[in-house]
Amino acid sequence: YAETIRGKKAAADAWKQKKETWAAANPDQARLLGSFYSGVIPEINFAAVAQKENDATRNASAVLLSLFAEKIPNMIVASADLANSDKTDGFLKKSKPFVRGDFSGAFLHAGVSELTMAAVMNGMALHGGVIPVCGTFFVFSDYMKPAVRLAALMGLPVKYVWTHDAFRVGEDGPTHQPVEQEAQIRLMEHLKNHHGKNSMLVLRPADAIETNIAWKLALENSTTPTALILSRQNIKTLPATGTTRPEAAAMAARGAYTVAESDGRPDVILVASGSEVATLVEAASLLMADGIKTRIVSAPSEGLFRLQNEQYRQSVITPDIPVFCLTAGLPVTMLGFAGSRGKIWGLESFGFSAAYGVLDQKLGFTGGNIAGEVKKFLGR
Repeated sequence: YAETIRGKKAAADAWKQKKETWAAANPDQARLLGSFYSGVIPEINFAAVAQKENDATRNASAVLLSLFAEKIPNMIVASADLANSDKTDGFLKKSKPFVRGDFSGAFLHAGVSELTMAAVMNGMALHGGVIPVCGTFFVFSDYMKPAVRLAALMGLPVKYVWTHDAFRVGEDGPTHQPVEQEAQIRLMEHLKNHHGKNSMLVLRPADAIETNIAWKLALENSTTPTALILSRQNIKTLPATGTTRPEAAAMAARGAYTVAESDGRPDVILVASGSEVATLVEAASLLMADGIKTRIVSAPSEGLFRLQNEQYRQSVITPDIPVFCLTAGLPVTMLGFAGSRGKIWGLESFGFSAAYGVLDQKLGFTGGNIAGEVKKFLGR
């Protein structure tokens, strides 16, 4: 063993000398490499990133990934044979893939191999110096769970882009429609790592503008993995009262925030994440017509919200005001907001094969039906 140790020490010393010689001859590249390993992210003005109105959040993510391909030279993105669907092709179109004999690219076509892809991303994160991102359909996060759990345990800042976030996938049917997956992943926001921090950051943005903030938070998170749960279908851009939508969406960094509120004390607080927030906006207008005052809350991350001070949390989920939550997943997904006295409207079965608009109607995820459920909850 002593001889082996001497040999390895000599090899390490030779490598160190080679690196120092290279750094002396290439000072600019050496500084850049140093910034990669120190986790420095190029400055990006997320508030200035233009997004289409009423767009799918997967498309909004593609806009950002395209920007990252130009701005972040040490980002590597992978997709499990779904780049054109999970929209990681936004990055691919501004970079090029790894191919045999040429590793100068920045995109990995992982093939139909989600677990392997996630494990490779873990390896990149452990090596350091790169920002690993990987994408697939949210329902296929099931195949990735062992590697995702290890990333959470080791505190690896892998970014997961999980699209097609709910039953609104359409005719692919229940095999491709996540229902229980969000509840499973959000458990990682409750599980602490060995530093006492939430072991994962989970974000489900409510519109394209909120997706900008979600990606900002993901890039800034250098201590745990981040999940971005994104929609296939278009989502109406949320309203903004007395401010711009980008300024309002910046509050997503606090985990949950008030999107809109009636004058005076609300009769009910309506809470959702993702595309369901827009459904609450529609329901709120119908409730207002019936004299019911509402507060609409977008809650992209329960984990972040629990980290806020009590004063802020109570300004959003005010004690003694009834809370009605909406989720396209299992009702338990929103239990942290509804509490024992609130009401959660969610999905308690596998999905069905039909166009998402048909499923919204059949499963009751419309503004009209939700307004009716809120009135039942309030006894009106």
